[in-house]
Amino acid sequence: MAITAAMVKELRELTGAGMMDCKKALNETNGDKEKAVEFLREKGLAAIAKKANRIAAEGLVATILSDDHKTGAIVEVNSETDFVAKNAEFQAYVERVAAQALATNAKTIEEFMAEPWIDDASLTVEQALSQKIAIIGEKLSIRRFEKVVSEDGVLTTYIHAGGKIGVLVELTTDSADDAVLECGKNIAMQVAALKPQYTDRSEVDAGYIAHEKEILLAQIMNDPKESKKPEKVIDGIVTGRINKELKEICLVDQVYVKAEDGKQSVGKYVESVAKAAGTKVAVKKFVRFETGEGMEKKEENFAEEVAKQMGGN
Repeated sequence: MAITAAMVKELRELTGAGMMDCKKALNETNGDKEKAVEFLREKGLAAIAKKANRIAAEGLVATILSDDHKTGAIVEVNSETDFVAKNAEFQAYVERVAAQALATNAKTIEEFMAEPWIDDASLTVEQALSQKIAIIGEKLSIRRFEKVVSEDGVLTTYIHAGGKIGVLVELTTDSADDAVLECGKNIAMQVAALKPQYTDRSEVDAGYIAHEKEILLAQIMNDPKESKKPEKVIDGIVTGRINKELKEICLVDQVYVKAEDGKQSVGKYVESVAKAAGTKVAVKKFVRFETGEGMEKKEENFAEEVAKQMGGN
């Protein structure tokens, strides 16, 4: 029987086992899904199968840089509990996943998972993950990664709260001296703290701005006092509110968190560093990962669990 990608996907979703393991199981059982599940359990993947439907929204973000600060990578690896995220073995494993990401040529998570594992080429990344799940005893998942190669600058990183948030920043510059690298780290800390959506206004879609203007204009026209103002004044109000919003979502326009006067923008801070260092410095790109971002998280009610146990439920 021909084994299709859809069959492999279905078995993978059902058991949580690796793609290659699922394909092998289906080949060995002539495409029989139930027998394939049993095959995986017999091969020591029963624990993984039981964990397949659990929510893994805790975990860690890790970053890594090449020695010359020209190549960097950031990964998010999830676990079910924060307890495991603090486990030394899990932390060491996440560091190796980051090293894998630094060396990878993969463009998608699927390609990444199918690559030979950095510490054992006889395994794929996904198979190595399956082994780690069996050892640690929780559902784990490599959620995402990004690799950045700087052609005209340097990369810096910052990890916040022990791995809850990770940031990778690329600066366009001719220098890699300590002052420039410190600037990059400060920018990464800014990104971690204030969560900008864009590097600068050039990245903001014109359609987004037009839509926001429509909403703001509608708000004004629905206000009896505001709507009576001259059109020129209303246009000025809309423009002012748009600019205020852009200053919040665009990194270089944000107020720099370490500014002594509480007014200096990130862009002005970078300019001051460039002037002092006698070189060009500009923020080109940032990548920000936050553990479990956008994922459903399991709510634990320990009091309720204890009550159930005491009641024999």
